[in-house]
Amino acid sequence: MKKTIFSISKMDCSTEEQIVRMKLDGMSNIVSMNFDLAKRKLEIIHSEDYLKIFDRLKTLNLNTKFISSENFNSAPLNSQTEIDTKILQKVLSINFFFFAIEIIFGLIANSMGLVADSLDMLADSIVYGISLYAVKRSLQSKKRVASISGYFQLLLASLGFVEVINRFIDNIQIPSFYTMIIVSLFALAGNSLSLILLQKSKTKEVHIQASMIFTSNDVIVNIGVIIAGLFVHFTNSKYPDLIIGLIIFSIVAQGAIRILRLSK
Repeated sequence: MKKTIFSISKMDCSTEEQIVRMKLDGMSNIVSMNFDLAKRKLEIIHSEDYLKIFDRLKTLNLNTKFISSENFNSAPLNSQTEIDTKILQKVLSINFFFFAIEIIFGLIANSMGLVADSLDMLADSIVYGISLYAVKRSLQSKKRVASISGYFQLLLASLGFVEVINRFIDNIQIPSFYTMIIVSLFALAGNSLSLILLQKSKTKEVHIQASMIFTSNDVIVNIGVIIAGLFVHFTNSKYPDLIIGLIIFSIVAQGAIRILRLSK
């Protein structure tokens, strides 16, 4: 295994990073890539010689220069993948637990906000489960995982929009604002813990980035449900709960689109 570092002087934002990722897409000898946009450097862990990688990078006309290449002991990489695996296992457990809690209390409280958030947590649980599969696999596998995750979230968002519209039309019972707020506070604590755990990962691989996007969205969603619960109380109306439901599924859809772009 080799560790090769390139200087790419014209790579100063995420757009160029994605261009580089696309250019190196399909190279089976690449194990991982670590981008440092501030220093405009790219570190690649790979097998075989670096010249094939270098040749591809030069065609981008981003002023790529070879810095160094050395033998790479796989122990640190294995150590990091073990850390990522443990992190994802913990985050998966947290998300699945709160999915169960929110779906149960969401149905009891007749809250579309809680139900929507629970389905978002379920989507995250599946994402983390698939990410566990991808941790020790190739760059292509990781990108494929992110793509599957994105499409799954789009499906959930579409189903959610349909349900919210039906509830706008039907004469349904006003949800329990007390349950909405209490359950969302616990879910907020769980998602905050998940985000802290994910930030401990030192890798910048696409499946870890996807997981962080999902969890960041969840923190925002939890706060939104708490606010909606307060509005349900003060207005004695079902509409704040339905509106937050629409917002949640919009966030889910936007996150899915970001993941699909990232996977490409």
